[in-house]
Parts: sequence; structure tokens; C-alpha cells
Amino acid sequence: MAGKRARAERVASLVERYRVTGGRKFRLAKCDPGESPGIGKKEAQKRLEAGVQRLSVLQQLLYADGEWALLMVLQAMDGGGKDGTIAHVMSGVNPQGVVVHSFKQPGPVELGHDFLWRIHDALPSRGQIGIFNRSHYEEVLVARLHSAVIDKQKIPARLRHDSFWEHRYQDIRNFELYIARQGIVPVKFFLHLSREEQRQRLLARLDDPTKLWKFSPGDLQERARWDEYQEAYETAIRETAAPEAPWYVVPADNKWFARMIVVEALIETLESLPLKTPAAANETALAEARQQLEREVR
Repeated sequence: MAGKRARAERVASLVERYRVTGGRKFRLAKCDPGESPGIGKKEAQKRLEAGVQRLSVLQQLLYADGEWALLMVLQAMDGGGKDGTIAHVMSGVNPQGVVVHSFKQPGPVELGHDFLWRIHDALPSRGQIGIFNRSHYEEVLVARLHSAVIDKQKIPARLRHDSFWEHRYQDIRNFELYIARQGIVPVKFFLHLSREEQRQRLLARLDDPTKLWKFSPGDLQERARWDEYQEAYETAIRETAAPEAPWYVVPADNKWFARMIVVEALIETLESLPLKTPAAANETALAEARQQLEREVR
């Protein structure tokens, strides 16, 4: 029992290690994407299995409570493992209680609105877990490195001044604070991949006929701007990390470690909420229902 308690405490301290709630001192260069301190693959897999079961119970409680919702934001470089993380972490959760949105390039309708319009429309309902596979953060990542993205949004020239990006970070902070105040709890994950691990995963895609569809020549163009993306991610995390909308910068070179941290962070978040099951019918009504069922002819 003491050994199990010690392992649980160690994992909890790791979750805390990767949580960022204030960005002033955050530096991405200090985060090692290949680390898994004190945790081996076998233990991580056991923790993941147990975590999936616990998450299933908490998701049912979240649904029954009907007052809170959880928004899980997943960001990563190409090959970071977002799809696999969703598949493994949510493998035991009732599909009716989870909604996944994979945001692609905005079309004409989306471009006719503000950049958060389609994001707001995709928020989970109370009682649900919502997952954003990529998200509004693309608007301060890809959009920041590719000016053509902003050009398509037709933002008036007089508003594209020196404070444009500062205002966009501010808008994201305010949006996340707003939804948190409505009972939609944002939990944001950056699956932190090393450049070499990404190279190996891209090569693996090219070697696997079933994964060729995932590869695009554009992946290499984005990879060529690796350092710029790292800087953009660091800035985004520093500017938007907050106690009510924390970031988790998760080492992702070892998929088994990343998935364990993600599930433990989700469990910790849900367990912090005052979830409760609805009051059952009174005892008399329950007793009468039991008698009626027992009287039925088999």
C-alpha cells in the first residue's frame, strides 16, 4: 500500500512539474522533450490503464452532474502524437460524453467572422468533455509565421498595428477566462517533441503505406521553420498560461510517458471539481418501483 501511495505521489508531482500557470519565467528551452524522470515504460502503461478507467468514472460523474464541462486543447508540431493521445487516453470513455473537433483552415463562412467565432461554436456542452485537436492557438502560431493567413481574414489595415499580436493574446486570455467563469474548464497540452524525434516519425510515415495519407510535402516546409515555431509556442504559452487555464508542457518523445501525463492531468482536473450525482427518487418511490418489477411475470 505504501508503495502504491508513493508511486501515485510521484506521478502527481510530475503533473505539477509540467503545469504552467504563469508565463513570466517560462522558457521552452529548459524543457526536455525526451525526459521521463523516475518513470519506466511498464509503469507508465499501467498508470495509463488505471487512469483510463478512472477517467471513465469521472466522465460519467461529469455527465450526471450536468453543470461543468472540460475543454481539452491539444497542440503539437507535426508528428507530435495528438491523434494517438486522444485514442489512448479516451479509449474507455463513453463516446456520447466526448466531442472532438479537428480545426482545419477556415473557409469563407469562418473568414467572415472573428477568429474565435468558430471556436466558441465548438465548445462542449455542460456534462461533456470537449477536445480540440489543434485550436484557436493556430491563430498565434501558423498565423504569426504566415502573414497570408491574416490577409485572408480581411482585418482592417488600421487595426494591424504594432500591438496586433499583443491584442490577440489578450483576446485569447479573456476568452479562456470567460469560459472558465461559465463552468467550462480549459486544460491545454503542448506535446513537446524534439526535432530529431519528429524526423524519425516523419520517416516512419513514409515507410508505412497505411500512414502515407498523413504526410504532406508542406510538413517539410513547416519543419524548416522549426526554431520559429518553438519561439511562437514559447510566446503563446507565456502569454496565455493562467491558473484558470493552465498549460501542460508534456515531454512527448516517449509516447507512453506523454499519454500517462495527459490522463493524470485530466483526472486531477476533474477531481478538483465539486461534481455530484443528482438526487435519487425518494425511498418510497424506489421501493414501489422494485416491487412492481419483481411482480412482473418472467
